Amino acid sequence: MSKVLVIEDEVLMLKALEFRLKKDDHEVVVAKDGREGLIKAQEGGFDLIITDIMLPFVSGLEIIGKVKQTESLKHTPIIVLSAVGLENIILEAFELGIDDFITKPFNLTELTIRVKKILNRIGKDQ
Repeated sequence: MSKVLVIEDEVLMLKALEFRLKKDDHEVVVAKDGREGLIKAQEGGFDLIITDIMLPFVSGLEIIGKVKQTESLKHTPIIVLSAVGLENIILEAFELGIDDFITKPFNLTELTIRVKKILNRIGKDQ
């Protein structure tokens, strides 16, 4: 079972992601803002982090930067979900080291496929 951290401030989106990932047999830890997400991310032990860009207190880009600069976490794959479709934000996220970017709104089945692909690549999926 893969352990996934989901950082999302929209409650309905967070619940939908949590439900779908648990249904797909992942252990899911949630954070409702960037500060909480960063604290949980830094605790480590996650096979994948899924984060929004626009978050209260600490942005998704800041979280990505901190994770990728931390030796013990830098290989943790990250998927960014965001309604922000600005090319410079997307490019910055990829330059910081994310593995995938999905623009909101999106299909939960598409997210499932992308999660599975990343976890298979790192050898963490069943």
